[in-house]
Amino acid sequence: MSLHPRRRSLGFPLLAVVWLTSVWVLLWGDLSVANVLAGLAIAVLAVRSLRMPKVDFHGRIHVLSLLFLMYRFAVDLVVASTQVALLALNPRRRAQSAVLAVQLRSHSDLYLTLTAQLCSLVPNSVVVEAHRISGMLYVHVLDVGLAGGVDAARQHVLDTEARILRALASDEELEQVGLPRRPLPAMVQSAASGGRR
Repeated sequence: MSLHPRRRSLGFPLLAVVWLTSVWVLLWGDLSVANVLAGLAIAVLAVRSLRMPKVDFHGRIHVLSLLFLMYRFAVDLVVASTQVALLALNPRRRAQSAVLAVQLRSHSDLYLTLTAQLCSLVPNSVVVEAHRISGMLYVHVLDVGLAGGVDAARQHVLDTEARILRALASDEELEQVGLPRRPLPAMVQSAASGGRR
């Protein structure tokens, strides 16, 4: 008997099957009955044979923070892509690579995975290892100079995690890791402290 009862209406997660089938059809580029059925069969086989642990989500989506997360990801993507392209076009510059250990604030599998994915999608960095228990990410940086140094590269990972937490975590989760919901800019903080005198 399982300590975590699950609904067994279909025996597999329908959303995952639909998603995998869609990816299969998109990869083949052919919307035919045979291709959809083949993708469906492979998707059902994949989710039945490769059981993944359940990921708990206790937060809620904060729309403004999520929009800011997407905006900053797009900016990081453009800036890093430009920097890597310029590095590739400059044969005299030698890249100074490094592998950095970054201790994340949260130990949630969901936030660790999202942080690792967003950091790996931005050029100039890729996560080479992640420890679930300790919440440690090991990030390979193509050129530490492009990232602004070791401390700046490490801070970039922590800033990405903070934006993910503010977009998706509950107030209790944010309190546990010591992050405010919406940090005030320096000008607003100085104005607020000046107004209390």
